[in-house]
Amino acid sequence: MSDKLTQTRLKELLHYCTDTGIFNRRVSLRGHANEGDVAGHKDRRGYIRITIDDRRYLAHRLAWLYAYGEMPSAYLDHINGIQDDNRIENLREATVFENARNTRLRKNNTSGFKGVYLARDKRMWCAGIKICGKKVHLGTFNTPEDAHKAYCDAARKHFGEFTNTGEISG
Repeated sequence: MSDKLTQTRLKELLHYCTDTGIFNRRVSLRGHANEGDVAGHKDRRGYIRITIDDRRYLAHRLAWLYAYGEMPSAYLDHINGIQDDNRIENLREATVFENARNTRLRKNNTSGFKGVYLARDKRMWCAGIKICGKKVHLGTFNTPEDAHKAYCDAARKHFGEFTNTGEISG
């Protein structure tokens, strides 16, 4: 058997629901999983991983293979930023920079706004953005909301469809 997973082999083993992004097993796995079971488990980063023929795959990459017949050539971006939302409509190919642009608000963020931090020495709010791996200072502001507006304007200008302003979408 070839080491390369094909769409045909994937479809023999799993069913993929495009509406939910969930994979279910078509066959039982010797005491480990039954036909119809949801395939995979969530890893510590929030991505779903599925084992096929003793190899682990990211479910979003399998969704792409299932839908389009080939593995993605580059990164896959979850448009809504939710790593386990593997609906095909939520996935798009991206470069490493595009993928990084569409990140959500970090858990350690203290301002509550993406691209905003407090300059304690100045007692002012600062806005910053990373463009092609380089940090760009966007200015200092009296409120975090004003700093966030500067970040959003810069993100929309430089990132286009990959803009993620950190706001939680519905």
